[in-house]
Order: sequence, then structure tokens, then C-alpha cells
Amino acid sequence: MGALLALSGTLPAILLMALVARFDSKRPEPKKQLYLATLFGGLSTLPVIFIQLGLEKGNPGGLSGALYTAFFVAALTEECAKALALYFAVWRHPAFDERLDGIVYATRAGLGFALVENVGYLMGAETLSGFFGIFVVRAILAVPGHAIFAGYMGYWAARKKFDGVGPGLLGGLAIAILLHGAYDAALFLVAALPKGPLQLLMLPLVLVPAVVVVAGYRRLSAHAREALRLDEITHAPRPMPRLPFGMGFVLR
Repeated sequence: MGALLALSGTLPAILLMALVARFDSKRPEPKKQLYLATLFGGLSTLPVIFIQLGLEKGNPGGLSGALYTAFFVAALTEECAKALALYFAVWRHPAFDERLDGIVYATRAGLGFALVENVGYLMGAETLSGFFGIFVVRAILAVPGHAIFAGYMGYWAARKKFDGVGPGLLGGLAIAILLHGAYDAALFLVAALPKGPLQLLMLPLVLVPAVVVVAGYRRLSAHAREALRLDEITHAPRPMPRLPFGMGFVLR
């Protein structure tokens, strides 16, 4: 497919960025830092490609090879790239000052990655019907999935940073890798099975990515509401101290 048509693959990621921004509309983040997180996430796809090509040389093949590709080649490299993008873009910046910010910036890094990856997949489509098939499936599952997986590491990184609770950035990264790996493994295992009754029997595995994305979204939404609730408590005006009778004049 032509490059101009493939650029339509940026639309799902841009739409999701706008939806996340609306959720954070009360105390929005600086646009410069949002763009930086997106840019770093997008640029991180370049080294990931070369790392994945190198790792695939050690693929044992068969079903174990499918799991190797899903968890080690794809999930580990891509989620680590997003974590590094989050860290270098905003981790030490003063704008990262709320719990919800972890989700906002991490999903931005994830969507930056998904945006570039999506265009690459669409450029590889050989027919128009193939193009639309890739576009629809990735818009519904893969692009939101990248944002959701990254969102977990952002949430737990922020909770550890501000509250000292939870597994932190590395624990959130582990969760993201497990979710991403499960998403890919279901598809890769079905593709690795020899054609026949066994492959048909395992065909329901193709539903796993949808389950991972939907369940992951629901849980991340709950995390986002909790982060927002805690941020509201932090920013709530503190009540005036009660003073002994006759001392109120000092506050006038």
C-alpha cells in the first residue's frame, strides 16, 4: 500500500490520545511533555526492530518458538522500550506530579509506539482488502492494547513514587509484559500448530487478545479512577484550623 494511505494508521492512536486527554482535562499536562512522551515512544520502535531481528535468530521454532517470540521477542522488547520512553520523557520533570500523570504519560508513550508500528504494518499490506482488515483489527485491539499495557506500568510507577505502595515501575513493566505476551502468544500458537483438527480445536485462542484488551481496559479504568480520587484528595483545600475564641482577628 502507498505511504499516504498507510498514514491513515495514525488515526486510531491520535483518537485515543484525545480520549485520554479528556479524562485528564481538569489539570491537563503540558503539551510539550505529552508530545515528548509520544515522540520517544514512536522513536523507540527503531531500535526495537533491530533487537527483535537479532533475537529471532535464536528462535527454537514450533510451539516453544511461538511462546519465545510472544513473550521474549515482542512483549519484553516493546514494553521495555515504552518504559524507557516514559522514564526519559517525564520521570524527573516537575510536570509529573500526580498519580494520574503516570497513566497519561505512559499511554502516550504506548500510543506513540503503536502509531509508528501501525503505519509499518499497513505499508506491508498487499491488497486493499488486506489493508482494511489490518486497519480494523489493529484499531480495535492492537493500538488500544499498546496503550493499556503501558498504562499499567505508568500507574504503578506513580503509586510507588507518590504513595510508596505497589510494585513500582518494574512491577508495572512485568504486568505489561505478561499481558502483551498473552495477547501475542494466543495468536502465535494457533499459527504454529499444523493445519488439521488440532488447529481447529485451538482456534478459540484467537479470542484471547480481545479478552486481554477488554479486561485490561476495565481494570486500568478502575486504576485511573482511583488515581484521580487520590489526586483530588491531595489537591482539596485544607480546612482552616479552629482557633480559640477571640483569635480570629489575626486571619483578617
